[in-house]
Amino acid sequence: MPATKPAVLFSYPRIQVVESFEELVTTRFENGVNALCWQRELAGDYAEIVAHLKGSLGHGITTLDEEMLMELSLSAAGQQAREILLADQRLLQNYELSPVLDFIQGYDHDREGVTLPTHVQSFHADSATVEADTYLCTYYGASSEGLPNEQAIRHVDIPKTRAALLRDYGGEEDAGFIDYLSDHFYDLHYAPLPGAQIYDFGVGALWRIAIQHPTGVVPPCIHRAPVTIPGEPRLLLIS
Repeated sequence: MPATKPAVLFSYPRIQVVESFEELVTTRFENGVNALCWQRELAGDYAEIVAHLKGSLGHGITTLDEEMLMELSLSAAGQQAREILLADQRLLQNYELSPVLDFIQGYDHDREGVTLPTHVQSFHADSATVEADTYLCTYYGASSEGLPNEQAIRHVDIPKTRAALLRDYGGEEDAGFIDYLSDHFYDLHYAPLPGAQIYDFGVGALWRIAIQHPTGVVPPCIHRAPVTIPGEPRLLLIS
């Protein structure tokens, strides 16, 4: 059975909906919850901003700064959208976070022929050596997607894939091989199990998701960037 993609799966017990930005940044991940979502219906015309950028920026990811946004000649609705883009970044910066606003017209993938792709359009968990979280908000275009932990398997735990990676490693399945998997981020990538329900992060919602780190008390949130559609850019805040 193929994976299905319903609307944002708020019935999934690892997702907790919050009512404010303050609640988003202060709520602790516990009791299995590894994703917090502040649902919002944003005012403004984000399509107008995308239309201005679409022709002048090429393939790939361009990080937009305040100066680039302020140079755009926008209608009142476009100006409203721009102010929200900037205001969201200020909210996160006030909590000593480092948000970036990316205009995405395609992704650069791994080289062809790799045993296990590790690009952002593969389901994965973020990781850090210290306590940290990831914040995400899609303002325009296809939104990020999540995969329930119970409906996922690490690629390195699939015997055929693990055997292929061991051949690439060229040694025995020992501590060195485990380090090899970690060094190449292979151990952070997941495959959906049959019948898995992929959920959509939605447009306008600001998410905080748990990542893998030494003091984490919940499993990391498994997610990916969506398949990009030619001619349909994404406008994404990430921190």
